[in-house]
Amino acid sequence: MILNINPFKNYIMKKTIQVSNQGATLDTGRRNFLKLSGIGIAVAGLTLIGCDDDDFDYTQNNGIFDLGTGDVGVLNYAYALEQLEADFYTKVVNNFYTGISSAEKEILTDLYHHEVIHRDFFKAAISGATNNVLPTLEFQYPSVNFNDRNSVLATAKALEDTGVAAYNAAGKYISNPAYLVLAGKIVSVEARHAAAIRDLINPGTAAFSGDDVINANGLDVAKEPKEIVMAAGGFIKTPFTWKEQGIN
Repeated sequence: MILNINPFKNYIMKKTIQVSNQGATLDTGRRNFLKLSGIGIAVAGLTLIGCDDDDFDYTQNNGIFDLGTGDVGVLNYAYALEQLEADFYTKVVNNFYTGISSAEKEILTDLYHHEVIHRDFFKAAISGATNNVLPTLEFQYPSVNFNDRNSVLATAKALEDTGVAAYNAAGKYISNPAYLVLAGKIVSVEARHAAAIRDLINPGTAAFSGDDVINANGLDVAKEPKEIVMAAGGFIKTPFTWKEQGIN
């Protein structure tokens, strides 16, 4: 079964709000989630690592893209999730929900920038390692009302929680330690995103580290690729496979 699960200079997608790179540096106060300079160095380092296409087997059947095997498969998997998050927040910031506060606008705009950077980061990294780069995916949000605060934040919460759980489980499939370190840096940012969204929904509570996302050892939960793809499948229109992980 095929499951239906989108340049690094400007960080701005077409037809989006016009927010400058300078405004995205996020270098003050509680909004200091991520510095663009650090991500730029990370991308350069990962791209320079490189590898040969022969190190990774991949196939395309009937035009359906397969994520591949080994580290490239994991990177393409992460790239798919970052495409989804970037696409979602692009829609959010181009049509902020009714009654949004200035503080919420700032937070959601920050998250928008981060996810676009993460998306472009993985595209650059994979392009430096192989020609087997996941194409731009198409997404859909049939049950999301982008004009409604509760609907937007609930979806953001689901996406962020899913992203953190995906990275946590995928780490063990990465063999290159440099990739693993960089993935760890990104998941730490994703965890901050999840906490920020949860705090918007339930401010001043312990919901930011709720029992539904923290295990008995006090660590973020981890979910295998099959679980993640099933959870995200309703948003993703473009079919792809990941035969190495049994996603066909």
